[in-house]
Amino acid sequence: MEKRREEHMDVRNIFLPECFGKKRTAVQKEGFFMKEKLAQLKEKALSEIMASEGLDKLNDIRVAFLGKKGELTDMLKSLKDVAPSDRPAVGQMVNEARAAIEARLEERRQAFEKKLREEKMAAETIDVTLPAKKPMLGHRHPNTIALEEVERIFVGMGYEVVEGPEVEYDYYNFEALNIPKNHPARDEQDTFYVTDNIVLRTQTSSVQAHVMEQGKLPIRIIAPGRVFRSDEVDATHSPSFHQIEGLVIDKHITFADLKGTLAEFAKELFGEETKVKFRPHHFPFTEPSAEVDVSCFKCGGKGCRFCKGSGWIEILGCGMVHPNVLKMSGIDPEQYTGFAFGVGLERIALLKYEIDDMRLLYENDVRFLRQF
Repeated sequence: MEKRREEHMDVRNIFLPECFGKKRTAVQKEGFFMKEKLAQLKEKALSEIMASEGLDKLNDIRVAFLGKKGELTDMLKSLKDVAPSDRPAVGQMVNEARAAIEARLEERRQAFEKKLREEKMAAETIDVTLPAKKPMLGHRHPNTIALEEVERIFVGMGYEVVEGPEVEYDYYNFEALNIPKNHPARDEQDTFYVTDNIVLRTQTSSVQAHVMEQGKLPIRIIAPGRVFRSDEVDATHSPSFHQIEGLVIDKHITFADLKGTLAEFAKELFGEETKVKFRPHHFPFTEPSAEVDVSCFKCGGKGCRFCKGSGWIEILGCGMVHPNVLKMSGIDPEQYTGFAFGVGLERIALLKYEIDDMRLLYENDVRFLRQF
């Protein structure tokens, strides 16, 4: 009978110290076993952390022990089954176990990150003695280079660079420049009309009209900008291109001043040996008017493919400001005279850099643009 009684004895009593006594309750026993389980759990967690081989595995261990469904969290939920007198001690053990596990996790994480950083730095070692890679930098467009050179020449002569609107009133684009209603230049085939009295400017001469209207004399300006005309796209034409207009208004200005100015401009732009030639022409806003040719800077005037064998290249139009234009801007033509000229920016770029197709300037072909 005694032997059978011992076989039916609660096996947990084997592990209880003698001081617990035979009347120790189940709740009290649960507190003791939780302490034992906590110690085992802590040892298991620390062992797995030290055996981990990477940050991913370390994170898995964190979730398994400290996550919402982790083993330590489950034990904390079981604290209600512990005797009230044992709960503070067991709770303290849970917090200590958590703190120890978190500390070891952080220590191991830092060790892994340090190792990864060292490996990365070893793999990315830079030899400062090697030649550096040359960065790809953008550069100025040939039109911009040509414009800056023209501006430099005229600013050096005392001119001011001014700008004006690209969408212009019909009055400033035509009437203020002595272009009557029935003039062919006003035909819709040549001009882009926004409304009956608003157009996309066909020339930057409209800027001259604005400046003259202000009445601040004398005037010495150049007006570069984009203009628009209804042209077919080909090697020498485009519906959108750039012009540079020049204007001088002062007392005692003569055609000789115009010739001297343009001769100096041509020498600065194309070379000291460049000569100019004036041919009679007609523009409604200048009288007298002329077309200007420069001696071929490729062959020196002897004749070549570039100048089509003539020895001369046409570059711009010019003339003395028409008295009607002065009157419409409020300037007395009896006291003041002036001259004006206009040159296509693209034409300068084509000539200066020996480009035979205007379309190359706008096609954004990097192989072409890298040459400048």
